[in-house]
Amino acid sequence: MPTAVTKGKHRFGGGVHPPDYKGLTEDKAIAAGPATKQVTVLLSQHIGAVCQASVAKGDEVEAGQVVGSSEAFVSAAVHSPIKGKVKEVGLASHVVMGRCPAVMIEADEPGNPAVPADFDANFDESGFTQQQICDAAGQAGIVGMGGAGFPTRIKIDPAPPKETLIINGCECEPFITCDYRLMIEWTNKIVAGIKLARKAAGCKRVVIAIEDNKPRAIEAFRANEQVKSSDIEVVELKTQYPQGGERQLINSVLGEQVPTGGIPPAIGILVMNVATAAAVAEAVVENKPLTHRIVTVTGEAIAKPGNFYTAIGTSIGELIEFCGGLTQKGAKVVMGGPMTGTAIGDLSTPITKTTGSITILTKRQVGHAKHAQQVTPCIRCGRCIDACPEKLNPTKIAHAVMHNIMDVAKEYYMSGCIECGCCSYVCPANIELTGYIKTGKVLLARQKKMIPE
Repeated sequence: MPTAVTKGKHRFGGGVHPPDYKGLTEDKAIAAGPATKQVTVLLSQHIGAVCQASVAKGDEVEAGQVVGSSEAFVSAAVHSPIKGKVKEVGLASHVVMGRCPAVMIEADEPGNPAVPADFDANFDESGFTQQQICDAAGQAGIVGMGGAGFPTRIKIDPAPPKETLIINGCECEPFITCDYRLMIEWTNKIVAGIKLARKAAGCKRVVIAIEDNKPRAIEAFRANEQVKSSDIEVVELKTQYPQGGERQLINSVLGEQVPTGGIPPAIGILVMNVATAAAVAEAVVENKPLTHRIVTVTGEAIAKPGNFYTAIGTSIGELIEFCGGLTQKGAKVVMGGPMTGTAIGDLSTPITKTTGSITILTKRQVGHAKHAQQVTPCIRCGRCIDACPEKLNPTKIAHAVMHNIMDVAKEYYMSGCIECGCCSYVCPANIELTGYIKTGKVLLARQKKMIPE
C-alpha cells in the first residue's frame, strides 16, 4: 500500500500568496547545462569563514579536487567541477559581498556536464557509520542548498541531540522548480540522503514536507518503496509563502516555535532541503563532492526556460546564452527568485552552491509603470505587520534605518527579520521595506566591527 499523506495540522501566521509562475519550467525535465569552458569557483559560498585558495595560477587540477578550504569550524571546502588549469586566483563578482576571492579554472576539454542517474531502490544505510556520514558531508563541501548555505557537516552532527528531521520540499519561492524536478526524477537519491542524514544526526522521526501545489512530488514519495517500507511521514502543507522558511516550516509541521535568536537544533529539530539530502547521498555513497547543482533558468523574458544540471562556477551570462538569450521584454536579472533573490548587474557573476534559480523579470513585473514606481509616504495601514511571518513591525524598523537610528531598529528586533520580502510585497506605498532592513543589518554589523571589544 502507498504511504499515507498527512495533511498539515498547523499554519504559521502571516505570509502572502504571490503568483507562482512555476508553469514555465515545472514540466521541463532536468537537462545538461552549458559546456564548462571556464569556471569561477568563489571561495565563499557558505555561511562561515571564507576559504583560502589551495592552488595557484598555472596549477593543473582534476575534477572534484579541493581548490579552497579553511581550518575554521564553520566553513565548507570548495572543489573544481572540471579538469583543467588554474587561470587566475583573484577577486570575482559576488552577489552579496560585491567582490570575493575566487579560483578561475580553464577546462582542458570543454563539455556539457553529464546528468547523473537516480539511485536504485532499496538503499541500505547500515553499511555506513555516523562518523563516516559526517566526514563525507564535510569533505564534499556540502551546504544548505535551499539558499541558507550553512555547512551540512555541522547540522547533521549527533550533538546536540535531535529528535525530528524535517525534509524541506516546499520550494515556496515563485518561478523556481529545481527542487520540484529533483523530487520527481531523483526520489530514490533523496530518500537515500534522508536515511543517511537521519542516522548521522540520530533522529527518531522523519517528516517530508511538501506544499499542496506539488501533487506529483507528493505522489513520488508516497509511491516510493523505501518510504512505504519505513516510518518516514509525508506531510502535505497548504501553499503559503514563505512556507519553506525554516522557522515557518517547523511551525507548520510540528506546531512548535523556534525562539527568536535560537536555532532548530536547540529544540531538537533538524531541517534539510531535498537537494542537500541528494548531495549527502552522492557524497557518502559515490564519494562525490558538491561541484554541480540543478539551476532553474526562468522568466517570461528568457527564450528557452528550463532546469539545468550546471557546474558550480558557471557564469550567469553563459546560462542565459545557453537558454537562447533574453527577449526584448527583459528588464531585470535576478539570482534566485523575485521575493528573496538579488538583482544582478554583472552577468559574469558565477552561480554558487546555493543558486537555485536565475529569474529574468519583465518591465511589467518589476513595475516600470509610473504609478507602480512611485514611492509614497507610509499610511500606517499595518499590512506589513499582518504579512510578516515573524510578527515584526517592518515599517518601524525601515524608518529607523532610513534615519540612521540604529538603536531603535535594534529595539524592534531587526535581527529577527528573515528577509522574506512579504512586507515589501504588500506595501501600498511601494516602500522597499525589506531592502532597508537588509541595509540596516549591514550598517549594524559595520558599527560592531568599529567598536573595540
